[in-house]
Amino acid sequence: MTKTDSWPALGMEAWMLSIDAWAVIGLRTMRLMGGGAIADREASRMVEEKLVALWMLPVAMMSAPMITSAPQAMERGLAHYGKTVRANRRRLSRAR
Repeated sequence: MTKTDSWPALGMEAWMLSIDAWAVIGLRTMRLMGGGAIADREASRMVEEKLVALWMLPVAMMSAPMITSAPQAMERGLAHYGKTVRANRRRLSRAR
């Protein structure tokens, strides 16, 4: 049993994640446009995070409890990527 039992609810979760992702893209673009050491660190961090998220996805998908349905798989994938996206949005939104 998943937290969200319906495809429309999962679609809404995916849509909300996409909004957060677009916010991160915008915030990162502004940081990269600034140039300098901050931009260099952000570019390196961005690439590293994407590689780690990709490599850790199978681990997240195989963790207990076992996935028994497509909605469970989608929910787990959204949760996996959502953690990083939300953390980046919070971090990049803080005033410097």
